[in-house]
Amino acid sequence: MTIGFSSRAVRSTCVLCVAGLLTLMPAAAAARAGRPDPGPPGGAPSADQPSLLYRSGTQVRPRPGAPGVPDVSALSWVVADADSGDVLAAHDAHRGLPPASTLKTLFALTVLPALPGGIRHEVRGDELAGVGPGSSLVGVVEGHTYQVSDLWNGVFLNSGNDAVHVLASLTGGWDATAARMQAEARALGARDTHVRSPDGYDAPGQVSSAYDLAVFGRAGLRNPDFARYCAKVEAMFPGRNGDAFGIRNTNRLLTGEDGVEPYPGLIGIKNGYTSNAGNTLVAAARRDGRTLVVTVMNPQEGGGHAVYEEARSLLDWGFEASGRVVPVGSLTAGGTRPRPGPEAVPAAVAAVRPARHDPGWRETGAIVGVAGLGAGAVALVLRLKLVRTRGT
Repeated sequence: MTIGFSSRAVRSTCVLCVAGLLTLMPAAAAARAGRPDPGPPGGAPSADQPSLLYRSGTQVRPRPGAPGVPDVSALSWVVADADSGDVLAAHDAHRGLPPASTLKTLFALTVLPALPGGIRHEVRGDELAGVGPGSSLVGVVEGHTYQVSDLWNGVFLNSGNDAVHVLASLTGGWDATAARMQAEARALGARDTHVRSPDGYDAPGQVSSAYDLAVFGRAGLRNPDFARYCAKVEAMFPGRNGDAFGIRNTNRLLTGEDGVEPYPGLIGIKNGYTSNAGNTLVAAARRDGRTLVVTVMNPQEGGGHAVYEEARSLLDWGFEASGRVVPVGSLTAGGTRPRPGPEAVPAAVAAVRPARHDPGWRETGAIVGVAGLGAGAVALVLRLKLVRTRGT
């Protein structure tokens, strides 16, 4: 049964139901993962993970004629084939390091399926109360009504921690979101990641790894909404008094800003910076039918733009090394292989959406139901009802 709500009701009924029921999900997602939390990152590899990637230093298995791995200064990095999941080369792939805003890749994987872009929400003051000092902001204003798609633009393009806080409040709150992100990481086989602050803001004990971030980037490319947002160069963001202003992606390898040459074939994903993490980047590019994903964490030389130049060098090497190296591991080794379409959504959450959006339709109603509690799992379905409207 599908129940239609008014556009005003969906902002309360839908959000309240989701917020209440999603608090059950961390345990359900962990149960789906089928394994215990492995503890601190950097531990011994399990039987289903490749041991080479747990070794310190640079790992590469060249065939005759393979190009030499570039000399980069990052504390940790990974080059992988996004289609097969093969890791072509890596340096300290599982080293636990602060991820900065690249952790927003995991936030998006976890929350995007639960929040369709057409939902509108009026921002409350308490939703912005916890934004850390010095955070990157897109300019979310208390009392203003935004489409969820606007907030996602703020997350992906401007790395807006204010937008993250509002989106997290719509799906159960800050702590519940962190718990679901943790469960989603484990379900993807990302065992080095420990989430404390969903926006990537520095927090004691919060770490990820080049390996895990590559896993998140690869999974993101299989989510059509994620892939679309992370590839955007610019967008308009609602301002005060009905005005809007332009925002531009801060990933300079995508935009070519500040003297950084844009990388040919780049398709996104996410950059980050904090004083503790240094510069971090997950980037993906496509060339001659192949898609590579690279992670670069905290370059030690070359200034603030080194993260882009080192990613450029690693992408160039990866494309040139095609067929000339033996993989040193796999991004699929620690968990279920990500697949296209609805099966790529996080644990126990699915958004049922139309195949395409006619401009004359808007998402105005929803039902939320618990489909089952058997076998330690919660199946939560957010089903949209499209209502024909005029003048939209």
